[in-house]
Amino acid sequence: MKKIILTPNPYRDKNFQTVREAFRILKESGMDVRICLPFEVDKTFDLPKDLRFSRLDRELPTASMVVCFGGDGTILHMAKFATKYGIPVLGVNIGTMGFMAELEATELNELSRIASGDYTVDERMMLDVTVFRDRDIIFHDICLNDVVLTKGAVARVVHLTVHCDGVQALECAGDGIIVATPTGSTAYSLSAGGPIVEPEAKSILVTPICAHDVASRTIVTSDKRVITVGLSAFARRNAFLSVDGGKSQRMNIGDVATIKRSPLVTQLVRLKQRSFFDVINTKFKNA
Repeated sequence: MKKIILTPNPYRDKNFQTVREAFRILKESGMDVRICLPFEVDKTFDLPKDLRFSRLDRELPTASMVVCFGGDGTILHMAKFATKYGIPVLGVNIGTMGFMAELEATELNELSRIASGDYTVDERMMLDVTVFRDRDIIFHDICLNDVVLTKGAVARVVHLTVHCDGVQALECAGDGIIVATPTGSTAYSLSAGGPIVEPEAKSILVTPICAHDVASRTIVTSDKRVITVGLSAFARRNAFLSVDGGKSQRMNIGDVATIKRSPLVTQLVRLKQRSFFDVINTKFKNA
């Protein structure tokens, strides 16, 4: 029997209505279903007394699939945990854009196909991120969307230098730099003027944010390249690094972020036969 974990976003799924319906459909299809919160909720938030919540860290190692409810941020957060166990993730969009979600909240009946194995799995490349201070590693993480280095809240530009396999590829002054996967091309990178790249492409995008140099444009490299980003010789202030929109890591002058393709891949479940370009057209039309 397949064990399916449902991870609702309690702040988006009012009274867990969507996850309740998904639980019913999957249970009636003969699957073992568990509900786990993907993150800690505020202590003042009242969880429904009639729902039983299991611990995610205990259920994940033996799960067959995770069904994640929320926007892209929730799916990103959950994908990082599931990927470490090699577990595929199916996203149900109850957010805004939901580029990574396979289903909308109105399409939950499609979940019954999981029991018979009537689905496919897409593999999405991830990035491995390490920050060095001298020879010490002060930060390490993996990401599915992007690594962002910014000036923080200070109303001044940050001077950053980007090297590709040890050769300088870009130096710019502005609000920062985004290093993104093809999956992340439709996120912050797109807002900063970067291109849309289909998820199956094997590439790494480097996109300046509000660069003062009009010649600074997105660079698209092979996924085999090693990208290093640090504060340039002109830098006067620190920078801040964030992975997939998570907590910021302060970078001092002299620190270097090394970014390369991760050996890990995120597995996204597909129930519908549709082109990436159909998704793009639909999302932007409804935005």
